[in-house]
Amino acid sequence: MNQLQNQKFYNQIVNLLQEAKQQVLQTVNQTMVITYFEIGRMIVEEEQKGKIRAEYGKSLLKNLSKVLTKQFGKGFSLRNLEQMRKFFLVYSKTQTLSAISKTQIPKTLHRKFNLSWSHYLTLIRIEDENERKFYEIEASNNNWSVRELKRQYNSALYTRLTLSRDKEKIKELSTKGLLLQNPKDAIKDPYILEFIGLPENVTYSENELEQKIIDKLEHFLLELGNGFTFVARQKRISFDDKHFRIDLVFYNRILKSFVLIDLKIGELKHQDIGQMQMYVNYYDRKIRLKDENKTIGIILCQNKSEAVVEYTLPEKNEQIFASKYKTILPSKEDLKLLIRE
Repeated sequence: MNQLQNQKFYNQIVNLLQEAKQQVLQTVNQTMVITYFEIGRMIVEEEQKGKIRAEYGKSLLKNLSKVLTKQFGKGFSLRNLEQMRKFFLVYSKTQTLSAISKTQIPKTLHRKFNLSWSHYLTLIRIEDENERKFYEIEASNNNWSVRELKRQYNSALYTRLTLSRDKEKIKELSTKGLLLQNPKDAIKDPYILEFIGLPENVTYSENELEQKIIDKLEHFLLELGNGFTFVARQKRISFDDKHFRIDLVFYNRILKSFVLIDLKIGELKHQDIGQMQMYVNYYDRKIRLKDENKTIGIILCQNKSEAVVEYTLPEKNEQIFASKYKTILPSKEDLKLLIRE
């Protein structure tokens, strides 16, 4: 008993130290970002004071790089100083320069910059302000690593979402991020599954596709979006001596709904939609609890006819969705064409 109590005590101390270490790292990261913002501000102000010319600005940064490198070592190359300058220019647009103290770091900025410097190096490359704000909010809300931020940007998440929303919903994306208020908010079209490693033009079965997704489940959950948890694969349901298997079952904690996913190779058929309707009806009537919302069904297919989907489903459908999937990373231009088809 004493040994168990001691172990519990040891674990509490370890957890406390780990939390403290994490807080220290966050503070260091935040201070670094704010400091780089201030360096960028000072560079811009010095350039303006000197009635900047291109030659003057370049020599100013070169000389500053030499001074800082000699004093502090690595991290202050000409390229890095140019990035700090750009960081300030990008993120000072939403506030007046006069509001920024020349003698101390303004406290308001501590709340403004809550990602790492590496995150912001990726964000400042995004020219569209609304798109940049969206990725910043989502990276912060979902604790995206820099790698995940780049992956979501390269898969054109913002583009995929905006092309299926009205103007008000697009504005909401850039101010609040992705909010799940109804089943349609959780749907993407297409889904980008480049992480499973299957070439675009290759023959594979639905079982192989499913196994690849399971092997990369963590990546697939990130592609699905906020609030998804994995429940089961090949979930068997039975009635009247007939047995059926649902490829993948998830639950969304935000929508409080089961989410059923069926994988289809090739063109989507109306029978596939009817089959998903049966799965959804079964879950609604036999599985979901009274305080849970209606089940959502998503059919992932290689290709689909919008007319077949429209006329197979009820007019006010809010439960069943058909989306394409891609196993390679298309360009943004290709995605726009794909979504508008």
